[in-house]
Amino acid sequence: MVLCQGGEAAAAPAAGGKESEVPLSREDGVAAGQPCLCPAPGVEAANAEERRACGCCSGLSWPRCCKAPGTKKKASCPGLGLFYTVLSAFLFSVASLFLKKIEDVHSVEVSAFRCVFQMAFVLPGLIYYKTGFLGPKGKRIFLFFRGFLGSSAMILLYYAFQVMPLADATVITFSSPVFTSLLAWIFLKEKYSIWDLLFTLFAITGVVLIARPPFLFGSKVTGIEGSYTDHLKGTIAAITSTVSSASTFVILRKVGKSVHYFLSIWYYAVIGLIGCVIALFVMNEWRLPYCGRDRVLLILIGVLGLGGQIFLTKALQIEKAGPVAIMKTMDVVFAFILQILFLNHLPTWWTVGGALCVVASSSGTAIRKWRQSLKKAKENEI
Repeated sequence: MVLCQGGEAAAAPAAGGKESEVPLSREDGVAAGQPCLCPAPGVEAANAEERRACGCCSGLSWPRCCKAPGTKKKASCPGLGLFYTVLSAFLFSVASLFLKKIEDVHSVEVSAFRCVFQMAFVLPGLIYYKTGFLGPKGKRIFLFFRGFLGSSAMILLYYAFQVMPLADATVITFSSPVFTSLLAWIFLKEKYSIWDLLFTLFAITGVVLIARPPFLFGSKVTGIEGSYTDHLKGTIAAITSTVSSASTFVILRKVGKSVHYFLSIWYYAVIGLIGCVIALFVMNEWRLPYCGRDRVLLILIGVLGLGGQIFLTKALQIEKAGPVAIMKTMDVVFAFILQILFLNHLPTWWTVGGALCVVASSSGTAIRKWRQSLKKAKENEI
């Protein structure tokens, strides 16, 4: 969920599949290949009493430097980033469950409320960092398409959650890293190996097992919610959402670090809200929920979605993108558990098989990218 739903994390704006270069925190010590600028013990600078800045500690005076003799390095909590990832996956899954429980609210209206929460969260950050509201002139077209595609992915995913089983829609969204590699090969000329092709075929196989088209599986399809027509519409919406989400990742790679991530999320929320309002008036679906229960669920969806995004961002700030992408497959596990416990819908073996194919594809892509990044880091050290 969306996803980066979104889905849309700060360091990896949705929730997701993007391999981002996250700067090391102070606990991580010196970056690869960066020499420590601490003076040798006993060396004193003229007219400066212990005011020398250390490059590896972001300007801390040398006696308190992480490399100074006798200074203890602050111990980081092992596995904290992975814990944040699991917590993020749980919050996103619960938000998806609440979306299934809403009865009289269209998925586009739910998306509009989500965009309002995004704007309320990002606006203070834009003011604090003085980024402006439009961004650099040369990047505005990319920001526009990032906002349009990202918000479209969210709306389509919310629709898929409402018309098809929760686990099925969640599994399809996990093919996003595979589509990201394919689109990056087409538009960014990144390397696309035989392994990427294999992972793509695995993902497509998983989606086919979940969709179960009649020309392959016969006219009687079991284990779906409602009619097969709605199931097919939900599958198409989930696939389109996944491709749109992958496209936003490619755009963010193209933009790089020249645009603040708050500005990226701002475009996502503003364009999404405008698009949702226009669509709701065209479809004549704009109305406040009649039931107080639905209103509470709308608020909880916004809060949980925002919380999941924050924890995913924190995870990517203190942990490498590869392990985070692998651990994020807990989304699928939580979706299966919540679907069985609260929706009384047992997944079929076709869904389980499709989930295994998609998760294997996504995990394989993440592991491969992770190993490539480690290899490049070692080459840079040499």
